[in-house]
Amino acid sequence: MPASIREFSETQANPPVRGFVHTPETPTGNGLVLTHGAGGNVQAPLLRVIGDAFAQAGFTVLRSNLPYRQNRSFGPPGPGDAVRDRAGIKNAVAALKKILEGAPVPAAVGGIGKDTRIEAPRIFLGGHSYGGRQSSMLLAEESDLAAGLVLLSYPLHPPRRPEQQRTAHLPDLRTPTLFVHGTRDAFGMIEELEQAIKMIPARTKLIAVEGAGHDLGFKGKTERKELPQQILSEFTRFFS
Repeated sequence: MPASIREFSETQANPPVRGFVHTPETPTGNGLVLTHGAGGNVQAPLLRVIGDAFAQAGFTVLRSNLPYRQNRSFGPPGPGDAVRDRAGIKNAVAALKKILEGAPVPAAVGGIGKDTRIEAPRIFLGGHSYGGRQSSMLLAEESDLAAGLVLLSYPLHPPRRPEQQRTAHLPDLRTPTLFVHGTRDAFGMIEELEQAIKMIPARTKLIAVEGAGHDLGFKGKTERKELPQQILSEFTRFFS
């Protein structure tokens, strides 16, 4: 059965956490925080289908609107938003931990013979474009905040400006990282990304999505229905 989805807010945090939680029918105790790109929000089709796919696999998924998007409903983040946005991602991790801690896990998952409870859940960070970049910068500063990172269309540089590489933090990124990137992404060609990934001292893997641009094939009414399951399968192998 599909996971249930509910609106979520944690207003005691500063900045607050707002978004949607996918609750799996059979939780494994694992969690995933998903954040959006600079021009979007957590209702982006790509994030919704990935949230669904991971929840069906037992993950509790929090799609979290970044603080700049909570403050204004449209437009990109400003030059001064990045620090607060990273704080918002950190607060989203804390909020997801609260959801997961003490949540019952069936015996078939826990392996104890009766329902048990997760005391130390594994939480992963995932983000599209700007959200992924801020997540990677946060983990470069605090590597123990998450067990792994999924970067969807990492914005290596602005379109047509390959000299403006966004790689300064990559040598400090010690979290295992899975990249998902379109072969027609104007924010970085596959060959450019392969070179940048070499700067990361942690384990990495790159999934190249043939023919896809920065939206990974989820723009407007178009979508690559097989992609969420492909990402989940590669994720499972990479982080097992």
